[in-house]
Amino acid sequence: MSLNISDIRSDFPILSQTIYKRPLIYFDNAATTQKPIQVIRAISDYYEHDNCNIHRGVHYLSVKATEAFEEARREIREFINAPSTHEVVFTKGASESLNLVAASFGKKFLLPGDEVITTIMEHHSNFVPWQLICEEKGAVLRVATILPDGELDLENLYSLISERTKIIALTHVSNVLGTVNPIKEIIAYAHKQGIPVLVDGAQGVSHLKVDVTDLGCDFYCFSGHKMYGPMGIGVLYGKEKWLEEMPPYQSGGEMVKDVTIEKTTFNELPFKFEAGTPNVEGVMGLRAAVKYLKDLGMDEIRAYEDKLLQRAVSSLSAIGGVRFFGEAPGKASLVSFLIGDIHPFDAGTIIDKMGIAVRTGHHCAQPLIDHFGIPGTVRASFAFYNTADEIDRLAEAVARVKTMFK
Repeated sequence: MSLNISDIRSDFPILSQTIYKRPLIYFDNAATTQKPIQVIRAISDYYEHDNCNIHRGVHYLSVKATEAFEEARREIREFINAPSTHEVVFTKGASESLNLVAASFGKKFLLPGDEVITTIMEHHSNFVPWQLICEEKGAVLRVATILPDGELDLENLYSLISERTKIIALTHVSNVLGTVNPIKEIIAYAHKQGIPVLVDGAQGVSHLKVDVTDLGCDFYCFSGHKMYGPMGIGVLYGKEKWLEEMPPYQSGGEMVKDVTIEKTTFNELPFKFEAGTPNVEGVMGLRAAVKYLKDLGMDEIRAYEDKLLQRAVSSLSAIGGVRFFGEAPGKASLVSFLIGDIHPFDAGTIIDKMGIAVRTGHHCAQPLIDHFGIPGTVRASFAFYNTADEIDRLAEAVARVKTMFK
């Protein structure tokens, strides 16, 4: 089944506007995706009809909101094929999920001299938290490198594993390169050594069908706003055996079972990690986004976005002088590039004036940008509501930038 792009675009009100007297072309999807009207209405409907704090009341609204909240958890469990809803923790986003695991896992399991392995292609959210906990615990952060085409160097990654390795934390899809890492293979190899694996799936869930049971990962983290849902909501999937042993990340209401002057006992999973009043409207919006993606079909989304990617690579390559960063086979639908020696900020500013939103800079991945010895890139990231005509407009804009700076 092919996607009806015209119908899809009509679901996204923001795409109908003009900027600088030109139709908006939105190619900043790796930073945040736009929201369909179904998500917007889910948030509005919650506030109009069901607004109430959950888990804490016996009256009608509280019960209704609680049931909807927990039904959303069940639907998200199904979406990623997690074994249990106990393993689905709501957070503020992928960054908080990653910080939660780094802080809580690190507090429990890291000792001086232990090692954590990550990669040079990580977003800061899956790099800095591990730096901090390693500094705090006297552990060592080891960083795997990449091959010239942007693929992860598996030989190098595996060579870093030792008897002191306590966890491997790596991205599913690079937000700069588009590289889709062979997560399942890496997890299987790590598990043979008895090492758990955390996956940053912030760029994965919007492009790929994610099955955490099939992958075998110990942790998987993602944000709502990068998968057509609201900002301020995210998910941490964690295997129950790890979550049970890890101490709470934050304290307060909801995460407690009993509190006395002498001692506090903690709530069962997943509430042990959900301190305070949750972002209920965010969960309602995320639920709507998950349904939207399921209705379209993740395989159909991937196939269509692959066509956009191939058109972009072909069109930009034809201009000449465009340098791509990340050319791994099977990559996700984004291109990072430079136009000759033109600074990415200068190029991005001119492209913006032509009505096209792209991202410029280091993309919160400074170690990777430093690895290439460049100031940053121009990044165009594509979604299923983008069109071939919009890709052609991008190529025209890049050609114009090249001409202007000749």
